[in-house]
Amino acid sequence: MNSVSPSAAQYIGGVMQDDLVDTRRQQPMEQQSSFGLRSPQSPDPSREPTGEPDEMDKLKAKLMSAWNNIKYGWTVKSKTSFNKISPVTVLGHSYLLNSEDEVERFRLAFVSRIWLTYRREFPQLEGTTWTTDCGWGCMLRSGQMLLAQGLLVHLMPRDWAWPDAQQLTDVDFEVFRPRSPTRAAGLPIPSFGSPRGSNTPERSNPSDQLPQRKRPECARDRQAEPIHHRLVTWFGDQPPAPFGVHQLVEIGKSSGKKAGDWYGPSVVAHILRKAIAKASVVHNLVVYVAQDCTVYKEDVVRLCDLSLSETAPRPSSQAWKSVIILVPVRLGGEALNPSYIECVKNILKLECCIGIIGGKPRHSLFFIGFQDEHLLYLDPHYCQSVVDVTQANFSLESFHCSSPKKMPFTRMDPSCTIGFYAKNIKDFESLCSAVSVALSSSKEKYPIFTFVEGHSQDYGLEGHSSNHSGPAAHILPLSKQDRSNNRRNSDEFVFL
Repeated sequence: MNSVSPSAAQYIGGVMQDDLVDTRRQQPMEQQSSFGLRSPQSPDPSREPTGEPDEMDKLKAKLMSAWNNIKYGWTVKSKTSFNKISPVTVLGHSYLLNSEDEVERFRLAFVSRIWLTYRREFPQLEGTTWTTDCGWGCMLRSGQMLLAQGLLVHLMPRDWAWPDAQQLTDVDFEVFRPRSPTRAAGLPIPSFGSPRGSNTPERSNPSDQLPQRKRPECARDRQAEPIHHRLVTWFGDQPPAPFGVHQLVEIGKSSGKKAGDWYGPSVVAHILRKAIAKASVVHNLVVYVAQDCTVYKEDVVRLCDLSLSETAPRPSSQAWKSVIILVPVRLGGEALNPSYIECVKNILKLECCIGIIGGKPRHSLFFIGFQDEHLLYLDPHYCQSVVDVTQANFSLESFHCSSPKKMPFTRMDPSCTIGFYAKNIKDFESLCSAVSVALSSSKEKYPIFTFVEGHSQDYGLEGHSSNHSGPAAHILPLSKQDRSNNRRNSDEFVFL
């Protein structure tokens, strides 16, 4: 096989650019999605279904897998710049990067998020020849990261940080002091307590040279490491893993999806709901998926309040199940409506927010924060070798990212799913109040979504309860220009 040079896979800021534009133009429109080319493994309608891929399908799948492994296996080191005068928000916590202590706090917060990316050489997905999700599984990976964040909050100590984050020393970002609020340019300071060289442009502060203080939570966090390891195994790329790609693809079949298809944020929200309901490894946790951009409070209560359940709670169970609330929304027509940017920022400032799955056209991303007019995200578009999580003391390093990345809000695809977590009924009531305030910050007449008293059936939505198998799409009011493209965009709740 001919070798492929790095120039065949161009990255800008660590994000892959579509290098198959010419090929994509040659495909019929019905075979395209915003994520790129439809997989050659898609069945030919004229061919009789046989239940097993034929030899041509196997060959095509192998060629596509080999190409995607190369395409998404390249990385180009690049540093993301953060300024020192504006706070960085990460899932409800704020960091002003004007001191080494604050930089270290931000580093720990970012590196401690679980990072789930494309993997290769995992066991074949049932009924297919796929041994990788490269090129098509990015939204599933983003959904995994959203669920993993919810499980971290559910199972780990408050404000937990990965105690072994120090071993990821190759962390790529710089901190700048802008010359003006509108132009983020200036001189970088060394990150994460790295030694200052003789050519360092800034004068060292005495506090910068003090020995690094050990976090008081370090011992507590170390005690929680077995839970951290066990949580990562649930996302392993083996068929038994309850939240691994094998299980998610299997669950997705009920929504008309299969391996090799691209999954949208709304579909993934329902897949995650079903995965939690099916799993036996997580107790006292449910997932509620909002319908028609509305969270029906009584539906959430009915899911969570065990006294209203048909089955009696176990003696060791709490009276209230914790809940992950997923809200599929659309923030504009062809592009993000700028009026919603401030609202998205305010949502990411909430501690109850566990992130947003969405991305930009052709790329699913997991958004976890922002600084100024840029979103902070984790990118699944990096192909790594599969890790055997059944082995004792397997390495966690490939499940944590050391390179924060940013992108402008204006490049955000309007189709996304927002996630929240409430541990108990008090947290749920606080969540409803805090999120409602955040939603009211929008300049638009219509909020991104709403909380409503009562049950969905009270509003004639019996078929759209959170236990319904299919996603319901709701598109916010469109401008006149957007209405002309309404029919063409109707599927964008499924495909970015």
